[in-house]
Amino acid sequence: MNNTAQELSKLDLEHIWHPCSQMSEYDSVLAIKRGDGAVLYGYDEKAYIDCISSWWVNIFGHGNAYIAAKIAEQASMLSQVILAGFTHEPLVRLSARLCKLLPSPLNKCFYADNGSAAVEVALKMSYHKNKLRGKEKPLFLNLKNSYHGETIGALSVGDVELYKASYGGILIDCISAKVPCDFSAWGSEIVSEDEALSDLEKVLKTHAHCISAFIIEPLIQCSGNMNMPSPAYTKKACELVRSYEIDVIFDEIAVGFGRSGSMWAMEQVGFVPDFVCLSKGLSGGNLPFSVVVTSDSVYNEFLGDFDRAFLHSHSYTGNALAAAAANATLDIFESENVIEKNKALSAFILEQFKWARHHEKVRNFRQRGMVLAFDVPRLAGAKSREFRSLALNRGLLLRPLGASLYFMPPYVITRDQITFASTQIKELINEL
Repeated sequence: MNNTAQELSKLDLEHIWHPCSQMSEYDSVLAIKRGDGAVLYGYDEKAYIDCISSWWVNIFGHGNAYIAAKIAEQASMLSQVILAGFTHEPLVRLSARLCKLLPSPLNKCFYADNGSAAVEVALKMSYHKNKLRGKEKPLFLNLKNSYHGETIGALSVGDVELYKASYGGILIDCISAKVPCDFSAWGSEIVSEDEALSDLEKVLKTHAHCISAFIIEPLIQCSGNMNMPSPAYTKKACELVRSYEIDVIFDEIAVGFGRSGSMWAMEQVGFVPDFVCLSKGLSGGNLPFSVVVTSDSVYNEFLGDFDRAFLHSHSYTGNALAAAAANATLDIFESENVIEKNKALSAFILEQFKWARHHEKVRNFRQRGMVLAFDVPRLAGAKSREFRSLALNRGLLLRPLGASLYFMPPYVITRDQITFASTQIKELINEL
């Protein structure tokens, strides 16, 4: 570290409590000075390829000039206005564009400021809607191994024990059904699609009358070790749930905006949910922003006297700067044919990582869209943290999920950068 980086690290450890971290393990923090495309630079100008899109948000990389210019342009006009009874052009335009891109009948947008908040909104809307219809349905249904955020409601409907074990006494009630998976690499169970669907039906036969909604991450359980249930299973599960008159919530916070291989994961599933939660790539990874999109059928239930209104708000709901970033993000999708380009790029990623398919230290190789993952049993425990450090030394920002190693880069990553990352990862695994 140079002097500036050392001073920042020192001050950081004096004042900042980092997320998803055991602070007693920190003796320094890497200070990042700037970003350009898929690369981050420290204060010594050392380059780090961002192999995880900085927690899956920077779909168009760091320092995107077009998005930055649109944010700056908006900042000179209007940065924030209360959304209760007011509106502004960037948000109106964004809402119309999102609804045009989403399948019918999804055409009503409710905004928040992060993914967990969007999940909270969808849960409350579903429960409240049922209550307005005279149905008391206090439970929610999820899939095992799922993750939906870390606020109380969102944490409640997830199933990654690492995050929720300490908070059982304050979580809302949720029921879990099995999910198709293969975690045999670290001695856990293998669950087939038929077994998962059978378990889901058993749960529904017993509890359907008191379940408001079923929440699911379509196609990729990201924090759940990048588990990738098939589109066919996902469609069957959702159709089964809907046959019991239970709402379906798609958490496309991580998999929307092209990450799964199509603009929306629901396109591959062939099922339109009652609610879809979007965030992360919504602003191109530039500003905190999220939205829940639902239908007129849901929206109309809340019309009438004020006591029927959906009384949920965030101070920065519909923020004008974030809306400008989101419009700029959609501009890039439209002008640069991103989805088709990503298909070619994901094929190149698969080719560069083909060595992992039969590597003696690798299990359960998988890919969907712009996410490639495989399991390395030797990465379990402290080895995962050590691996992150060794990867940084080689110029790669990686963050394995336990023994699951994944590659989820910005869409602007170059082929040379992909090849370099693959080569370095292979060498690191060989050295384990």
